[in-house]
Amino acid sequence: MSWRRPVPLVGDTTSARERREAPRAWAFEEHERDAFYAAVRSRRDIRRFRPDDIEPDVLERILGAAHAAPSVGHSQPWRFVVVRDPTTRDRAALMADGEWHAQADSLAERSGGQMRDLQLHGIREAPVGVVVCCDRRTAALGVLGRATYVDADLWSCACAIENLWLSARVEGVGVGWVTLFRPGELAALVGLPDGVETLGWLCLGWPDERPPEPGLERAGWSARQPLSDVVLWERWHEGGESPTPPPSHLRAPEPASVVGARDAADVLLTPPGSLGSLDRAVDRLTALGLGAATPVAAVLAAASHPVTRHGVSTYDDSVTREVLEATVAGESLGAVTARLVGARVVAVDAGVLGGPVEGAVACRPAGEHGDLITQDAMTMADAEAVVESGRAIGRSLAGHVVTLGEAGIGNTTVAAALVACRLGLDVDDAVGLGAGGDTATLRRKRATVAAGLARASAGPADLGEPMVALAALGGPEIAYLVGVALGAAAAGSLVVVDGLVTAAAALVAVALEPAVASHLVAGQESRERAHRVVNAHLGLEPLLSLRLRAGEGVGALLAAQMLLTAAAVRAQSGRVADR
Repeated sequence: MSWRRPVPLVGDTTSARERREAPRAWAFEEHERDAFYAAVRSRRDIRRFRPDDIEPDVLERILGAAHAAPSVGHSQPWRFVVVRDPTTRDRAALMADGEWHAQADSLAERSGGQMRDLQLHGIREAPVGVVVCCDRRTAALGVLGRATYVDADLWSCACAIENLWLSARVEGVGVGWVTLFRPGELAALVGLPDGVETLGWLCLGWPDERPPEPGLERAGWSARQPLSDVVLWERWHEGGESPTPPPSHLRAPEPASVVGARDAADVLLTPPGSLGSLDRAVDRLTALGLGAATPVAAVLAAASHPVTRHGVSTYDDSVTREVLEATVAGESLGAVTARLVGARVVAVDAGVLGGPVEGAVACRPAGEHGDLITQDAMTMADAEAVVESGRAIGRSLAGHVVTLGEAGIGNTTVAAALVACRLGLDVDDAVGLGAGGDTATLRRKRATVAAGLARASAGPADLGEPMVALAALGGPEIAYLVGVALGAAAAGSLVVVDGLVTAAAALVAVALEPAVASHLVAGQESRERAHRVVNAHLGLEPLLSLRLRAGEGVGALLAAQMLLTAAAVRAQSGRVADR
């Protein structure tokens, strides 16, 4: 049966079908488009103005266009102080004249003389002055998008100026942007409070000049560069000095597949995004060509760690072997969860104490395991070999949802050291309690990680290289899971990450091959302090937040079951009629 599509009463009322069949339908008509480009090409910085006033409705339209500009986090930080008072305009002109001549004096004689020949403002003549201000009193962290680019509020105000300028050009009003001011003096002139900054003075009025090209270009001050000189493709390249990134062997899903997944969701009898973060995870699954019937494979890698000799865990090393043997027997927490989910289990012995574990895939490093403080966790040869073994298993799981799990007493210490190194975290922010830890254990873990980082940083190897950091600070099970993530992504599978240890593996895998990121889903957010930071760095929103400490891929398996259930909900839900 076909249902009517729920159409919102506000916002976007188009359907995926409409957007797919007519991707250019949002464009303006040809004559409107030509008029816009004509306005862009003919916009000029006007210096000479007629004394005639600007009608209130014209000024309101121009300011309204400025107010419609894009702003980071929709913060709308711009403020427009409209100045008509002749006395204020005279004071502003005096400030600008002083700076004009001071700058001319600082130039070489010929350039200074040429600058004095130019008319650089029309503050006295223009009937309207607009001081564009940026209200920066909201902390950058409080505005979406400014935590990383703190000056994005100023850029937003620059966008408002451009909107104002283009709309004024359409109205036939001239605009001149004057920045010949000491910002503090201009702010004082119009009484700005602390935390509000100016971007200069705009002169608005009917132009007493109609320049066919920019004034400074006409005066021989400068010329417009060819477009080819300012457009660079893919990355900056100048004089061959920019290093070329290593070639990538993986590709994210094609854009058509990613958009196709969203299109498929748009025909459901429900508003888009109804399943929240699950919707995005199902989109990722669908973009890879997978669906509700996709088989699940649970990879659990186990290894022992010499770092435990420093008292970083409240459990004995023998627990690691017992968990792996119980996994092979189908009785560990991870194995039971896998069975209930219907997942195939791949148990991996990546170097547990006491010799090979019967029934587990053997991938035991040949060289020494270090304790981080005195020696690298692995030799580089072992790290590379273990990663390649994991890559082979990952490739063999093509067309699967692959969950990552681990077992290893002390491995949250190792993972915290690796994450702190890769992301530049302070030790206190990277190290958490671990399973069953107490205050004394936490203190020893932090001291161990700090000492390990100091030792590795003092060595000759470049810890900025992902494999170098993995060998110096990681563990064999982490290295194996790095390979699994790489191989599974290359085979087109979806990889569900569990706790901090598996997230550390995903972090290294993405550093080696960025396209792996598009194959990842965060199954959960554990109690470990650094786990949230790693998920955020990978751009992943966890599907579960249950404060798990189980390890063994339990959280990833529960999330995989939920993900496949959501995919089945999509597959079996009613569709809306095409329109």
